[in-house]
Amino acid sequence: MHSRIVPRLVAALMVAGVSTSFLHASDAAMLRLLRILRDRGSITAQEYDELKVAADEDSKSAVPTASSGNPGGAGVVEGSKPAASGGAPVAAPAGHASLSQEVKAPEKAAPRAPKWYDKISFRSYTQFRYNAVLDDAGPGLNVPNDRSVSPSESFMIRRARLILSGDVTDHLYVYLQPDFNASPSDGQYSVQLRDVYADVSFDPDKEYRVRLGQSKVPYGFVNMQSSQNRAPMERADAINSAVEGERDIGAFFYWAPEEVRERFKHLVASGLKGSGDYGVAGLGVYSGQGLNRSDRNGELHAVGRLSYPFQLPDKQILELGVQAYTGRFVVGTDSIADPANPAASVKPSARADGIADERIGVSAIWYPQPFGFEAEWNVGRGPQLSSDFRRIESESLQGGYLQLNYRQESSLGTWFPFVRYQRYDGGRKFATNAPDSTVEELDFGIEWSPWKEVEISIAYTHTFHRTNTRTAPYADASGSDRIGFQVQWNY
Repeated sequence: MHSRIVPRLVAALMVAGVSTSFLHASDAAMLRLLRILRDRGSITAQEYDELKVAADEDSKSAVPTASSGNPGGAGVVEGSKPAASGGAPVAAPAGHASLSQEVKAPEKAAPRAPKWYDKISFRSYTQFRYNAVLDDAGPGLNVPNDRSVSPSESFMIRRARLILSGDVTDHLYVYLQPDFNASPSDGQYSVQLRDVYADVSFDPDKEYRVRLGQSKVPYGFVNMQSSQNRAPMERADAINSAVEGERDIGAFFYWAPEEVRERFKHLVASGLKGSGDYGVAGLGVYSGQGLNRSDRNGELHAVGRLSYPFQLPDKQILELGVQAYTGRFVVGTDSIADPANPAASVKPSARADGIADERIGVSAIWYPQPFGFEAEWNVGRGPQLSSDFRRIESESLQGGYLQLNYRQESSLGTWFPFVRYQRYDGGRKFATNAPDSTVEELDFGIEWSPWKEVEISIAYTHTFHRTNTRTAPYADASGSDRIGFQVQWNY
């Protein structure tokens, strides 16, 4: 009983005490207060209506303003009762403060300082692929970079990448990329770590930075270029064979002026299929054994790369680069049939501390506006199985690719036709026993993007020669043809 009487008395006193200052308060605030009391049961609906009527009547008989007969009221303070004409204002009685003093608008909370995780961005892309081998003369066609090239394969998720990245502070950038559909050699799908690294910058413009962790090794334009941006479905063997998987664990220093970093960014964002920002100069050391593999000899590979995108007067961009690496690679070995006596087996011998592995290459990219080309070539030496299958030694290698392309935007989307020729002669060090490999192929294809988030590709490939480096006796497939279809969605 008492709990209901007291709030009602308070409400009545409020109406009686503030009626003279109601004009100076917020009508909406008073009505809201009365509604709250009614809704909580402190006053009845009838009492609410009576109080509202009383407040409305007091409001009509409120004190006149200066413009309505109170010339001395210009200085009246809100919450005080006016005195006689021209007199000083009289303070409101104690306990009868104005509603504007009793009901104050809530103060806005100070904005929350951004946390490091507020600066992390998320993006992804997925590649859905189908390959058909039209004819396959000789041994089975084996493409190390694309397991979907097989008469026994059909539909395949080639890549399913999720990328988290961002500048968490002014001097720290982080990048994490797993692949949710990696294809290990046993043919099963698995989740695989592709990138996990941090860029530590030494200046506000991030022109000087060190990259630590597992990331791409700065060797070759096509290796630096993301599979999300590349027109051909896979990289050329001659360059990719240097670092299959393109990544390794290491420490790399990159430098590029701010305006050139912006140019690298533009070449990707504008759809010109740039490689990304790996600096004008890049130097580093890395384990040398490849993606997600531990070191096996305690000796680091060293790599260096120079690449500059020249802005020409006609807004065309020509990027020229040179790169090189050196180290010792430990080859995995296993018993294979002896070519001199197929009934017997032999296990090749190799130095336990690794075999000399070094290359130097050049790159030239004329970005498609609308015509363009890419050309890369490298020479060097690396692990290679001898012809008698008894030892693995460092032998010479060479190869590269030439690609012509065209970019056209229309009302139906963006079209990107291309033709690519590639050749490689040398050992495939990442394969068991590092067999001698010959690759010579010609690709024709077109990529169509009806919308930025969807890309549809078709490519026809004629294989002049390709060594099956998976199975001894490592014979060549010749005169093979295949066709590939791919849909990629970006989000």
